[in-house]
Order: sequence, then structure tokens, then C-alpha cells
Amino acid sequence: MKETRDVLCVVGARPNYMKIAPIHASLTASSRFRPRLVHTGQHYDPEMNDAFFADLGLPRPDVNLEVGSASHAVQTAEVMKRFEPVLMAAHRPVVLVVGDVNSTIACALVAAKLGVPVIHVEAGLRSYDRTMPEEINRVLTDQISDLLFTTERQAAGNLAREGVDGSKVHFVGNVMIDSLRRNLERAVPAAQTIAACGHTIPERFALATLHRPSNVDDPMVLERLLDCLARIGERLPVVFPLHPRTRARVEAAELSHRLQWPVLPLGPVGYLPILGLMSKAALVLTDSGGIQEETTALGVPCLTLRDNTERPITIDQGTNTLVGRDPARILAAAFEVLDNGGKAGKIPEYWDGHASDRIVAIMESVL
Repeated sequence: MKETRDVLCVVGARPNYMKIAPIHASLTASSRFRPRLVHTGQHYDPEMNDAFFADLGLPRPDVNLEVGSASHAVQTAEVMKRFEPVLMAAHRPVVLVVGDVNSTIACALVAAKLGVPVIHVEAGLRSYDRTMPEEINRVLTDQISDLLFTTERQAAGNLAREGVDGSKVHFVGNVMIDSLRRNLERAVPAAQTIAACGHTIPERFALATLHRPSNVDDPMVLERLLDCLARIGERLPVVFPLHPRTRARVEAAELSHRLQWPVLPLGPVGYLPILGLMSKAALVLTDSGGIQEETTALGVPCLTLRDNTERPITIDQGTNTLVGRDPARILAAAFEVLDNGGKAGKIPEYWDGHASDRIVAIMESVL
């Protein structure tokens, strides 16, 4: 009988929760591993955290490092300082990190320096834009990982070009889609979410999300994007859940008057409500990486308001179109979707709801 190993599953920001939830469930079902959930506190809003954990069926974290907000350097260093004693106290540990946030690289670095195996889920994604902090985190985490699990086959080529040993790389599919498929029937109806925020319920709507610094930190860029939402709203209302960062930037730029009909601002929403909104939207406009994938899985047309994406499969095979931040291009693409239905797309290989099971099966055979 093989001895059980502690798997320290690291979450730091809300997109991590959807990725960890199915992995944690599959690890719990294994006799070989004992999952321990480590929350770094990178995203620390209690109401939002509790909502996402409840929606996804995640247990309360075994450890909360409570690092809070800070500059990239300070936050990464603080996670490292607080994670090291947790890792040293674990039994035959393995560290499993997901995605590309500061917590991902920080915990991977601590583990690698202590000789503890590092597993990176969602490895090999590249935007090839080194001005994005997430891109730095992705590249460095992949270089020090012992097992790299990819969501699409193209990621293996990215890793090979960077000298990563191919024997460490395993194509397993997308754990974000595991969460989506497990929870779609439980999604909060879109009408319920919209009505709860005091808005008239539209029969047909677009959905928008914005949070990246390149889109919300510059008041001129932000104003142009809000103008686009209003123009699209002339054709159908735009439901706009506001990330706390985005709301703060809107208020600082004195643009709150732009958040009125036909734009329907909502407060931050949990996973099940946003899933319900996405599944019923006629069109989604976003700068989120995960939403590009989720809309492809749902077959919903998506316009990504960025100049690049680390998820090209959502463009090549899915329903996503990269439109940048130019208002004319955004509006032309949006009206094309509204007039003609947008890209049909297809579900990529292994986006079938079983990626987490494949991950744990490989862990059992390799570790």
C-alpha cells in the first residue's frame, strides 16, 4: 500500500477557484493523495470568496495566507514568505498550481527551491506579450514545473520551443470546462440575477466584463469602451457585472453617468450567476481569459477586447474573435454577430468535463 501524499492545491484569485474545484474533487476520490487547499489571499474580498466557494462546492481552505493586495513584487514575496512554513510542515508534499497569477509563480518557486514536485495545470499558454505580468508568471512557472498539464495540443509546441522536456508534458483538456459542465444545470437564471439588481429584465441581452489594467486604468480607453457598450445597447441592453477594480476606475474617472440604460450595471456576481448570464447572452464582450474558454464551450459568440490572447484555440476552433480596443472594430464585430449570429465554432478536444480525472490518473502513475 503506497503512502498518502499531501497535495497542496494553491488558489489566489477567483479564476483559480473554477480550476481547482474539479481537481480537488478528483484528488479527494483518490486513495493516493490528500488534497489541502491553500488560499494565498491574493483576492481577499470575503463576500466574493464565500460566494465562489459555495457555488463550486469547495471546502473552506485548510490554510489562508491572507497576503492581501500589494505591488507585484511585494505580493509575490509575501506569498513566498508565508507559504514556505506551510509547505515544510506538509507530509511528502506535492504543490499543484493553476493558471498564471502571482500566487502561482510564488508557490511554485518555494516548492522548486525545496525540491518539492511542482505541478502546473493550464501550462504552455502563451500570448507572447511580455508586458503582461501573467505572461511572465506562465513562462517561469512552466520552467520549474515537474508535471505540466495542458488544455490544448498547441501548448506542447510552445513548451518545446522554450526547452521544456516533453516527457513532463501531458495533454489532458480544460478543467475550467469540468467546472462548467458540472454546474451548468445549477446556474442561476439570468433573469433572476438581473432582476435582483433592480433592473427591468430584457428578453435578449449582451454581457460585458472588463477588468484588465490596459482597459480600465486609462480613463480615455475606459470611456471609449463604455461608449461602445452604450452603442451596442442601442440594439440590445448590455448587462455589465462590475469588477471592484473596474468600478473604482469608473468612479475615479468620473464616468459613473455612463452606467445607465441601456447599460445595466450589476455588482460583482458569483460563479453560478455569471454562468447563467453567459449561457443566455446573445453576445459576450470581455477581456477575461477564462470567459473566452467558457463561451466557446457554451457556443456563445465572444468578442475579446484585447490585442492578443493566450487562448488561440478559442479563435481557431471556438466562438471567440479578437477585436482589440478600437471602437470601430468592436462595433463592426458586435453588429455582425447581432445581424448574422456570429461564429458557430466547435468544442475543442478533451473539453469534455473529465480533465481533472485525467490529471489525477497521471499523477497516480508518475508520482
